Amino acid sequence: MDQESKMETVTTLKAAYIPPRSQGVRLRGIRGELLEKHIAQMISEKVHAERNPPTPKTDFCSTTQRDFCVEGFVPLTPDKTQVHDYKTDQAVTFWSENCQLIQGVTAIQTLKAPFRKSALFSTPISERLDELELPSDN
Repeated sequence: MDQESKMETVTTLKAAYIPPRSQGVRLRGIRGELLEKHIAQMISEKVHAERNPPTPKTDFCSTTQRDFCVEGFVPLTPDKTQVHDYKTDQAVTFWSENCQLIQGVTAIQTLKAPFRKSALFSTPISERLDELELPSDN
């Protein structure tokens, strides 16, 4: 036995097998092949359309354009009933509207500013000069 010999690269099956050769005659008609290709293309397009739906067209219309720039819209500015100053006017809140119902609040002197600083707790009754009547003790 020769230890340095190389292995055969061709098996007996490969050496004996001969691939079949076409007979040179068309086995299928041209029309059948074209019909098969057309049906395969239609099915692939249908599957592609189902899996990849077209993106909807983006509407770049803002709320102002859609609601206020409509034909026939007339903007109406209401007339002012009184002059308001945001720096000095008291804010209207839930608590300022319901200040009479709050428990534990000192006597409200003016309804326009119910939560202003009050010194009634620390001022002795004898020094209350601005009040005409003394508060009742009931």
